[in-house]
Amino acid sequence: MNVCDLEGLGLDQGGHVLLKRALAGVAVGERVEVRGRAPELGVHLRAWCRAQGHGYDWPCVVRGTAAGARLRGAETAGGVAERPPSNWGLAARGALVEVGGPEFPFSLDEKSAVWTDAAAGIYRQAVAAQWDPAVAVDWHEPFDLPEEVEDAVVQVMTYLIENENAALVVPARFLGQIHPHFREVVGVLAVQVADEARHVEVFTRRAELKRGGGPLGLSTVGGQASLLTLLEEPDFALAHFLLSVLGEGTFLSLLSFLERYAPDPVTRRITHLALADEARHVAFGMAHLQAVMADDPGVRSRLATTVRRRHDALASTAGLNAEVFDALVVLAAGAFTPSAIAEGFARVQALAADMDEGRRRRLAKLGFDHTEAAELAELHTRNFM
Repeated sequence: MNVCDLEGLGLDQGGHVLLKRALAGVAVGERVEVRGRAPELGVHLRAWCRAQGHGYDWPCVVRGTAAGARLRGAETAGGVAERPPSNWGLAARGALVEVGGPEFPFSLDEKSAVWTDAAAGIYRQAVAAQWDPAVAVDWHEPFDLPEEVEDAVVQVMTYLIENENAALVVPARFLGQIHPHFREVVGVLAVQVADEARHVEVFTRRAELKRGGGPLGLSTVGGQASLLTLLEEPDFALAHFLLSVLGEGTFLSLLSFLERYAPDPVTRRITHLALADEARHVAFGMAHLQAVMADDPGVRSRLATTVRRRHDALASTAGLNAEVFDALVVLAAGAFTPSAIAEGFARVQALAADMDEGRRRRLAKLGFDHTEAAELAELHTRNFM
């Protein structure tokens, strides 16, 4: 029989640490003899055994049901469960979770609904790529623009802000619904929320840079209605598809366009930085949906139905803010001459074609045939996001 000699140390003075160490080395049902001179050792030992699930027979402690009173918080060491029990709650993946705990209402608790093996790598990239607006952007770099050009920049920034607000709210809405057992996915979405908050900050700072905090541009009913459909989509995969694959995917073309035709160094810098972040968001959205559809090919038809339903819901709206379209023409033109405006207009038309082609490519990667990919790309909201 194993012996645990506490000498004069009582359980209420830390003796339980030595006792737990002694019990860790014995099998269920084996006995450990406890010796000691503390006056209340017998009383404390009886209470401690009862609380820990051990049998007690003075002066021995019997290794009772304690080994069965806990279950491992993952199917395999470091593994990811298909559906972690709700009473695993906020415990670390792989921890020993004591039974009888509270149940947590995480609605997104199935691996097939949220998981992609790419999440861990994307999270590491996202953390490494974080940037500080105060350091990454030279806000004091001198430049002066004609008033009409500055107005165009402010209008575009105003448009970007409201779209980035949507791109922040959608993942934030689902973040608290995902079981923390899927910690890599939670981490990716948390960084995505931080990215979008940073984008809102820098676009706002640029809009106000030459205005001294003055009024920004126009936000239209059509634009708000388009973004509302993203916030109202209750399904995680469908909302992620509309936002990350179609919306933010389309914004890759827009941000690249703005970087190319930015009339000042600050606008060029912030659109470049935001573009890198958005590319990562799109990569995660694609990886997630590819994993979801590999598990359930029927999801593809639901994605198509969602695009058509959204198009029908927005059919009566005006689409892209006309002020934004004209501002893009001004930025792409670079001058207010008929020939320059004609060139700017053509470049914005080319931008729309590039957006459409990008949507088609991403839809094809998700398994849509050429005809349906073209149809769904065409049905995407005229508001871009």
